[in-house]
Amino acid sequence: MAEPLKDMINAVSVGVLADGIAAVWRPFQRDRFVRAALDGLAGLELKDRVRRVAAALHVSLSLPFPAAAEVLREAAGKVRLDMWSGWPATEHVGTYGVDHLEESMTTLATLTPFATGEFAVRPFLERYRSGALDIMYGWAHDENEHLRRLASEGSRPRLPWGARVRWLMEPGPTLPILAALREDPSEYVRRSVANHVNDLAKDHPETAVELLARWRAEGGSHVEKVLRHAARGLVRSGHPGALTLLGATPGSGSVDLLALDDERVATGDRLHFTVTLAADHPGPLVLKYAIVRDGSRRVFHLGERSAETPGQRFTLTKSHSFRPVTTRSEPPGPRTLEIIVNGTPRATAAFTLT
Repeated sequence: MAEPLKDMINAVSVGVLADGIAAVWRPFQRDRFVRAALDGLAGLELKDRVRRVAAALHVSLSLPFPAAAEVLREAAGKVRLDMWSGWPATEHVGTYGVDHLEESMTTLATLTPFATGEFAVRPFLERYRSGALDIMYGWAHDENEHLRRLASEGSRPRLPWGARVRWLMEPGPTLPILAALREDPSEYVRRSVANHVNDLAKDHPETAVELLARWRAEGGSHVEKVLRHAARGLVRSGHPGALTLLGATPGSGSVDLLALDDERVATGDRLHFTVTLAADHPGPLVLKYAIVRDGSRRVFHLGERSAETPGQRFTLTKSHSFRPVTTRSEPPGPRTLEIIVNGTPRATAAFTLT
C-alpha cells in the first residue's frame, strides 16, 4: 500500500527546510525550529501538518515579513527543496504575508518551481483581486513552466484543496490567462488549462462549451487534446454541446445486449459485464457506465467507438472493481449498472454487492 501523503511531511522534510534557512540566516535556531515543528505532528492530517510547520517557522524566523520572505527566497536555492519540504514555506507566505502583496507574490514565484504555490496564492486573489491577477497575467508569459502553470492552477475556480475564491467562479477574469497558455509548449501547463476549464464548466457549462468551440475555430496544434480533457466533466454528464464538440450526436446509439457475468459481487471483487451496441448513423459513440445505489450515482468511462455505417455494432467487455478504498464507502446492498450512449442511458442491469 502506498505511503499516506501526510507522512511525507516528516522529520526529513522539516530538516531540509531548516537546513536551507540556516544556510542563509545565521541567527536561525535550527534545532529549536525542528523540535517545535515536529511536536504533535504525528497526530495530524496532511494540511494540518503543513500549517503546524508553517506556524513553527513563523516563530523561529523572527523577522518582519519582507525580510523573512527574502530569507525564504534565498534558502530555496541552498538545498534540494521539494513539494514536501517547501509546502510549509509557501503556506507561511500565504498565512503571514497577506499584508505584503508584492513581496509575497515574488516569493511564491521563487518557491513554486520547488513547491507549487497554488494554495498559497489564494488569499492574495481573495484580498487584492485585480492586483494579484495582474501579477499572474505576467506569470503566464514567464519562461519558467512552473510559474506559467501557477498562473492557471492558482486561479482555478474549484482548485482541489484550495480555499474557495468566489469571484473566480464567475466566467471572465481568468480567460486571458487561459488564452495565453492553451497552446503552451509544456503539457504540464496545458493540462492545468484543461482542468481550469473543466472547473469553469461545473458552474457555467455553456460558457465553457463556447470557449472550447472558439479555441477549436482559432486552431492550434494542441487544441484537440486540451478540448477533450477540458470537456470530460461535461461529457460525463451527457451535456449535448460537449458531445457535439467531440463529433458525437447527442442521444444517438442503442444497446442490443447487456450481460453480467454474475448478479452478486463480493466487496473486494470485480463486476464483469459485456455490452453490445448499435450505431444509428456514422460517427462517434461516446460510452460511459454508471454504478447507482440509493443516494449515489457515479459515472465512469467505458470507451469510444466510431461507426462508419448506420447499424454498425460493437461489443465491449469491462470489469469494475469494488476494492475498498479510503476515499469512499461502498456499503453492501442492491446496485444498478447503467450503460450511457452519447449522453443517454440506454440499458440497465441489477446486481447486489455482498
